[in-house]
Amino acid sequence: FPEKPNELKEVPLWIKTISYIMQPFNPLAGIRVAGPFGPWFINAVRPDISKKYLVALTDPNLIPEYIYQCNCQHPSGESAFHSMMVDFAWAKNPIVRRIDKLSPTIAITLLYGSRSWTDHSATDIIKEKRIHSYFKLQIVSGAGHHVYADKPEAFNQIVLDACNYSDGVSRNNLALMPPDSGGESDAESNASDSN
Repeated sequence: FPEKPNELKEVPLWIKTISYIMQPFNPLAGIRVAGPFGPWFINAVRPDISKKYLVALTDPNLIPEYIYQCNCQHPSGESAFHSMMVDFAWAKNPIVRRIDKLSPTIAITLLYGSRSWTDHSATDIIKEKRIHSYFKLQIVSGAGHHVYADKPEAFNQIVLDACNYSDGVSRNNLALMPPDSGGESDAESNASDSN
């Protein structure tokens, strides 16, 4: 999550009220409360997630069941995630404040979907603070917040490229920021070229 901005546009009272009521709960607590109706609840609240996989899967209940099984047990990772956020969209202790303290040999690749709701304004700060380190921003055209589900080939290629770079390429590169190409990443182009 990015840092909460000092000047945030006025949020409607009903959203503030819901946010206040939900603050003590983990984001996926509703799935656990739903018990055996969890898969139905997931499909009712987020039918878009199942639809992403209908091309590859014939059973429309498979993804809601999978998400339910992944999240119905003790939420240790989810609790850690919840403890690091404030107001459901901001980091309590944003890494962007400390990014310059990371070893310059640590390569960073940030990956966003072009239609994601996530604020990626911190990328300019990271680029500026890590000028003597490898930094690459990848924006995948047409993908939302769940890039791995929306554009799996592009996602996989970007992750492989980042891992390959980290595994063996010289660390003498300066910070990289790809030119604005309409939001389409190289991996997106390569994935569409190979089809």
